[in-house]
Amino acid sequence: MELKQLKTFTTVARLLSFHTAARELHFAQSTVSAQVRDLEAELGVRLFERLGRRILLTDAGERLLEYAQKMLDLDQEAQAELGRAAATEGSLTIRVPESFCAHRLPPVIARFRQALPRVRLSFTTCTHEGLEKDLRKGVTDLAFLLSNSMRAGDLEVEPLAKERLVLVAAPGHPLAAEDRLDLTCLAGETLLISTTDCSYLRIINGILAKQGITPGIVLTFNSIAAIKECVAAGLGLTVIPAVAVEQELRAGKLVALPNDPRASEVTSLMIWHRKKWLSPILVTFLNITRELLGGSGDRHHKRVCATSDSEGTVDSNGEIGDGDL
Repeated sequence: MELKQLKTFTTVARLLSFHTAARELHFAQSTVSAQVRDLEAELGVRLFERLGRRILLTDAGERLLEYAQKMLDLDQEAQAELGRAAATEGSLTIRVPESFCAHRLPPVIARFRQALPRVRLSFTTCTHEGLEKDLRKGVTDLAFLLSNSMRAGDLEVEPLAKERLVLVAAPGHPLAAEDRLDLTCLAGETLLISTTDCSYLRIINGILAKQGITPGIVLTFNSIAAIKECVAAGLGLTVIPAVAVEQELRAGKLVALPNDPRASEVTSLMIWHRKKWLSPILVTFLNITRELLGGSGDRHHKRVCATSDSEGTVDSNGEIGDGDL
C-alpha cells in the first residue's frame, strides 16, 4: 500500500464520491478510480459498493479507513517532527451546527484564513448521531455541538461558552399575548425543528418526555432560514439560539415567548478525538477558537479528557456525569 493510495481512498470515503474526490485532489477521475482498484486488488477485498451513481463503504472499507487515517496521521506527524512538512498547507473537515457556523464561526474562520490562507476548510452540518464514529475514523477532524453534555468515550470535549435559547413564534400567534409560559404550552402545538442544528433539541425533548408533554405535528427542515420564515408565517413554534434570530426579533418579524428556564441555555462544545495527532493546522484552529469564542461569561479554556473506557458524559461545567440527554 502506498500513502498516495491511502490518501485517495480516505478522500473518497469521506466524500462518498469519486468525482468530488478527484476534484478535491486535483486528479482525473480515472486516476482516482485506478488507485482504488489497485488498492482493492492488493488487499483482495472490495472497499466500496457501487450502487448506480452512489457508493458506500463495505465492512472491509470501514476497517481500512481506521487504519488508513492512523497511517496518514503518523506520516504527517513524522514529517512535522522532522521539519519536512509545511505547517501552512493541508485541510480540515469540521462538523458544526448551522446556527453556530453562521453566527459564531465567521470571525474564527477570518482569523484562521489570515494565518493559514492555503489550508482548505470543509464545513458540514452537524447532527449528534454518528459524530463519535466519524471523529474516531478521522473522517471529521473537529466538531462543535450546542448541548449540555456529550457522551465522552475517547473524545476530548472542551466547553466554550453559553448560548441562550429562545422559544419563538409569529407576532400574531395566540401564545404571543401570554405573560408567562412553561413548556406545557407546547402540548398540541406545531413544532418546527432543524436536522442541521438539532443537538440542543435533545434537551427539550428530554424535558417534554419527563413531563409527559406531547407536541402536535413536528415539521423537520434542513435549513434554519426556512424555519424562521415558516414560523414568521404562523406555521408553528421553534426553539432556536437567540443569536440566530436577533435581527428578526428586533424587526418584530418574530417574538420571543417567555419559555421554561430549564431549556433556556446550552453550552457550545468543541470536540475532537483524544488519540488523534493534533497537527499544527488543527492546533491553530483550536487556539483561535478558544481566543475568540471561549467563555463569554463562563470564561475558562478547560480541556476535558475522557479515558477510552469512560461511559459517562461531559457536562457544561467540564464534569463527567452519568447518563445521557
